[in-house]
Amino acid sequence: MFAAIGDGVSRLRNYSSARDCRSTLDCLEALGVKIKREPEAITIDGVGLDGLREPSRLLDAGNSGSTIRMLSGILAGQDFATGITGDESIRRRPMKRIIDPLRLMGARIEARENNFAPLRIHGGNLKAIEYAPPAASAQVKSCVLLAGLFADGRTGVIEKTPTRNHTEVMLRECGATIEIEETGDGSRISVVGRKPLRALGDYTVAGDLSSASFFIVAALIAPDAELRLRHIGINPSRTALIDALKTIGAKIEIENRRTAHGEAVADICAQSSMLKGDLELSGAIIANLIDEIPILAIAATQLEGALTIRDARELRVKESDRIRSVVDNLRRMEVEVEEFDDGLRLVGKQRLRGALIDSFDDHRIAMSFAVAGLIAEGETEIVNADAASVSLPEFYQRLEMSGATIE
Repeated sequence: MFAAIGDGVSRLRNYSSARDCRSTLDCLEALGVKIKREPEAITIDGVGLDGLREPSRLLDAGNSGSTIRMLSGILAGQDFATGITGDESIRRRPMKRIIDPLRLMGARIEARENNFAPLRIHGGNLKAIEYAPPAASAQVKSCVLLAGLFADGRTGVIEKTPTRNHTEVMLRECGATIEIEETGDGSRISVVGRKPLRALGDYTVAGDLSSASFFIVAALIAPDAELRLRHIGINPSRTALIDALKTIGAKIEIENRRTAHGEAVADICAQSSMLKGDLELSGAIIANLIDEIPILAIAATQLEGALTIRDARELRVKESDRIRSVVDNLRRMEVEVEEFDDGLRLVGKQRLRGALIDSFDDHRIAMSFAVAGLIAEGETEIVNADAASVSLPEFYQRLEMSGATIE
């Protein structure tokens, strides 16, 4: 998205093959952006802030909440109307959280039941605002900041709970005028609008830590295992899972730390570990490991102690109700687990039985329970296992390359 609205050509290496990322490219092409897709890289001819064109069709974000919510911020700044929707899962996910601030900025937005996709965004003539999201969300923050690039004046987002900050890093990389100030009860991130962005140039995308987490946990709970993952992004707003796992004895080493394009990257080595102790997670840390909670629950089945997750109600409105999806599937594997409105609790160490697992068409559920199947007694079958392709189409191939038996 930044490459598309920047001035000049960006060549992105190691671009993800995920279905979500393809959805983003498809939407940008429909908006008039020229994109060349090759196996080794994609090349994007940036059109600048004012170069997008009204699409001839409804944009389709597929399964990607990041795409629809962040791109809506850009669309709100255009002087034309755009329709955008997604798959059945996206059409169930709440969009009022971005509709409200974009309306405050001057965009006119129509939505089903005033909350759900498809959205019809009538953009242009945005005004800067100061906005405090009612719930911690990097997607909402990013949406407002992206809209702020097209607004007159300085747009600010007040964060009481820190969230993932890739957007702020990318804004700096593109030369935006951005300030981050600590306030009495959090931080204020602001961006000055109507300033051209520079292209990203030759950019190598770091490996995604959320995708890497499945392999990290697999190495921790499988016997006699060791895996090394190279060039993984270790942005401090993403490493809460690693920090939590290390407190219960996980053998995880961060090697060859460096900075690439403003982001911290490193190689990660994980080994079979004896996990011990009680792990209670709630409050601010939840926002920074929200996507990793399903795989953390799998790790906790092998913990000599208890895992308690609270304040994670946001999991109810992900690609699936992830609290219910995790609990139901763990119980199918004969794991005792307690469900809360905002989390779960389970006490290890427990024996897993192979079972018929429902992915609920959720990529993180499919991949988490594939890892659980590595240590379960008997065969584990995952219904709609190809949901993994939303974020990592090569997941099962790479898991098999690491020694798993997969049919």
